[in-house]
Amino acid sequence: MSENSIKTTSDGVREAGSGEALRPHAEVTFAAELAALAAADDRPRPERWRLSPWAVATYLLGGTLADGTVITPKYVGPRRTVEVAVTTLATDRALLLLGVPGTAKTWVSEHLAAAVSGDSTLLVQGTAGTPEEAIRYGWNYAQLLANGPSRDALVPSPVMRAMAQGMTARVEELTRIPADVQDTLITVLSEKTLPIPELGQEVQAVRGFNLIATANDRDRGVNELSSALRRRFNTVVLPLPATPDEEVDIVSRRVAQIGRSLELPAAPEGMDEIRRVVTVFRELRGGITADGRTKLKSPSGTLSTAEAISVVTNGLALAAHFGDGVLRSGDVAAGILGAVVRDPAADRVVWQEYLEAVVRERDGWQDFYRACREVSA
Repeated sequence: MSENSIKTTSDGVREAGSGEALRPHAEVTFAAELAALAAADDRPRPERWRLSPWAVATYLLGGTLADGTVITPKYVGPRRTVEVAVTTLATDRALLLLGVPGTAKTWVSEHLAAAVSGDSTLLVQGTAGTPEEAIRYGWNYAQLLANGPSRDALVPSPVMRAMAQGMTARVEELTRIPADVQDTLITVLSEKTLPIPELGQEVQAVRGFNLIATANDRDRGVNELSSALRRRFNTVVLPLPATPDEEVDIVSRRVAQIGRSLELPAAPEGMDEIRRVVTVFRELRGGITADGRTKLKSPSGTLSTAEAISVVTNGLALAAHFGDGVLRSGDVAAGILGAVVRDPAADRVVWQEYLEAVVRERDGWQDFYRACREVSA
């Protein structure tokens, strides 16, 4: 199958090649960088790791190799945070990436798994309805009814597969999973084994296995981790971007990546709008203007970096399909309104006060003010 082809299987399912995938996995998108790092990497590697810890950190943070190959940054943040996360995976401790929504926990988790194991797809997506089978194993009920319990009838979870293959498993939104299902991980993380009592057997983790979980405690519906489970993790907190320039850099990089996959125009002339979006989000999130002179009310939403990326990407799509391809204030205004005003009663008051007290009086922001007033009317 060629890179851009689509194959139809015997059961009618259409499978896309990597060129057709809307969002290829990290190990596909950055295959050339991973290969270049592997070729240049002469440092010790933990068993079954594709790269050394140093090379994994370089893959996430970016750098230039001796042969001139440029490794693009996947995460913009404190180097020590990444180094601690990578080092944790080289031990027998699982890694918990903790942070408020939008701090790139899932993004970092995916790229860590891609760099360490070459496969980021051994994933359990946590929701309020995640069953125990998603972490342990399930059954092929046709085979179970026909032949009784057997290894052939067993359907391994991503965690079980990672244990057997010495790879990195991922559990996203751990605190959204019911507490009794969360605790299924305790034996896996402490004893490095997963019992199968129906067969009188167990799966023992081989060297190279580890687990990355992500969690936040800001969303509604969060289930606190038990102290027993929390002790099995080394927790690394991913902070919000420290400076406006850092956040603008993150937003512009991610928007460029997403825009390429969606065939949207580049936004070199839209940097002013990106900076405005970031400024608005940071000021409302922090409850104070950038100059420190005016205190503000904060809306009910998180106004995360991820939401800023979404607002700018949607603005680019508007500019491309209904404008002249140049990102302008009118393209991002509606997206900002939707991100800020989550509670129609309380948040609308916060937004209107911010518009009139801050945006209206800010030099060079008159076009932005008019666009926001228009969509807010």
